[in-house]
Amino acid sequence: MSETVRIDKFLWAVRIFKTRGLASEACELEKVKIKGNPVKPSRNIHTEETFSVRFGAFERSFKVVALVKNRQPAAKVKDFCLETTPSETLDAMRTMAAQRAAWREPGLGRPTKKERRDLDDFMDWEDW
Repeated sequence: MSETVRIDKFLWAVRIFKTRGLASEACELEKVKIKGNPVKPSRNIHTEETFSVRFGAFERSFKVVALVKNRQPAAKVKDFCLETTPSETLDAMRTMAAQRAAWREPGLGRPTKKERRDLDDFMDWEDW
């Protein structure tokens, strides 16, 4: 492991973003902040540093535990990055995701078999 890593590479390696390009784009759009200041994709990140990433209306916070340059398996991510987002924010994110899943935008066509089953499971109140 090295002493510093570019933040776009780190965000991709710990699976916060699916591709490094998306991580770079988020930095350029000022969605990634360290100490409240937007960062460029080339900024180096250090251990014990905290940063926040805005996803839509919500902002998730993370703390760097160890540095890594290569993409990690999902099970190992917790060894490198710790999420410090308040539980109220996580609950609000889950609620919004459930509401979005229940509503289908006009013009998207018929739901797939999996989408229909997920919607049926969500709307089935008898199991509660």
